[in-house]
Amino acid sequence: MELGLFSFAEVPPGHTQSSRLRDLVEEIELADQIGLDVFGVGEHHRMDYAASAPAVILGAAAARTQNIRLTSAVTVLSSDDPVRVFQDFATLDLLSDGRAEILAGRGSFTESFPLFGYDLRDYDTLYAEKLDLLLALRENERVTWSGTHRAPLAGQGVYPRPQQDKLPVWIAVGGTPNSVIRAGVLGLPLAIAIIGGAPARFAPLVDLYRQAGAESGHDPSTLKVSINGHGFLADTPEAARDLALEPFMATMGRIGRERGWPPPSRAQFEAETALEGALVLGSAQEAIDKILYAHELFGHDRHMLQLTVGPIDHADVMRAIEIYGRDVAPVVRREVAARAVAA
Repeated sequence: MELGLFSFAEVPPGHTQSSRLRDLVEEIELADQIGLDVFGVGEHHRMDYAASAPAVILGAAAARTQNIRLTSAVTVLSSDDPVRVFQDFATLDLLSDGRAEILAGRGSFTESFPLFGYDLRDYDTLYAEKLDLLLALRENERVTWSGTHRAPLAGQGVYPRPQQDKLPVWIAVGGTPNSVIRAGVLGLPLAIAIIGGAPARFAPLVDLYRQAGAESGHDPSTLKVSINGHGFLADTPEAARDLALEPFMATMGRIGRERGWPPPSRAQFEAETALEGALVLGSAQEAIDKILYAHELFGHDRHMLQLTVGPIDHADVMRAIEIYGRDVAPVVRREVAARAVAA
């Protein structure tokens, strides 16, 4: 199993966006040094985040890392230009010697749509059309294509071409069955965001994805699944809770007010940290147990954690990365490998 991290570059109080980006590149560098497999940066267009241009941040990280894969988490494809997305990540692929990926989603926040002149009423058609173009660009140097939301292409070349034969494109979903089926039909790897509730309720979606992929003739070994969620690690369970509780509650409460959700409670937070909950929080052993429990549910190929659900001090984040890479990842990899042999 691949173990990774992702961040939206949350800006702590008293910090500048510049200092947060410098810290983020250090976090990616550490994740590479301790052997984590992938790091993602998510696109947001808000004052409280510093990552509106993930490919630029990942390009800076590419110059300071050797092995870790570098992905968006996510690229809001619906409000972007697929040509520019492809060019940005093909450039990142060349800079990183073939380590770039795109995690293409529709976006859970909506600020980018009016910012770039798109109508939210076109939310679904924008994504479907732009994904179609992105995949065409991945397949062919010169593309002839037409759609509703963008000017047509008439055989123009799109450059640069990536180092990888096919730039990896994952489909990011939040739990919509149609999106899961689309990923399976296209034979693209699937990333499921589980940010609350019981992860077990997403197991039927993974089954639906694999069924759609198999019925569409895709090799089951290519139908990879990533589980992406929230978490935080420290030397003791108590320390992890003390560091993560206030930022988590404040951030989820603010987002909830924007979306009409009820405010989070301490009881809800504690329920999420239980084995059957979505939040991977505590010591190394608790994280190991939680990720292996998820693997029993999904048999997934990659597990990604967002450590900064709300701003947390950089030194504490760096310590959490150390625990994840040195204490959690090796144990999880060994156990998952042993399960594969036993099966």
